Amino acid sequence: QVQLVESGGGLVQAGGSLRVSCVASGRTFVSSRSAMAWFRQAPGKEREFVAAISWNGGSTDYADSVKGRFTISRDNAKNMVTLQMNSLKPEDTAVYYCAADASWFSSLVGVKYDYWGQGTQVTVSS
Repeated sequence: QVQLVESGGGLVQAGGSLRVSCVASGRTFVSSRSAMAWFRQAPGKEREFVAAISWNGGSTDYADSVKGRFTISRDNAKNMVTLQMNSLKPEDTAVYYCAADASWFSSLVGVKYDYWGQGTQVTVSS
């Protein structure tokens, strides 16, 4: 069974920063070989892509709305992926979900995410 556990959400004022992290575990899941990503879902809206990182960290992808403000990174030794969020805006308020691809060594093009965490709340006040 694969588990993705997010942490680090909270309340911050507009213009501030937060870091959310995700730790992956599972007997048959080798997170260091899988693309991982962050999605978010705001109240009343559909879940949307935020950022992704390839299995070795060599490629990243970002939604236009967060480019230049958010940075995704990973530490494969710790089975961890992190999203550093700077210059936060009220519209960044959402539940942030970690996701992982079950395939190994895939590129980010056309990737599909098979495993999902429970989410962590990020609230940005104006």
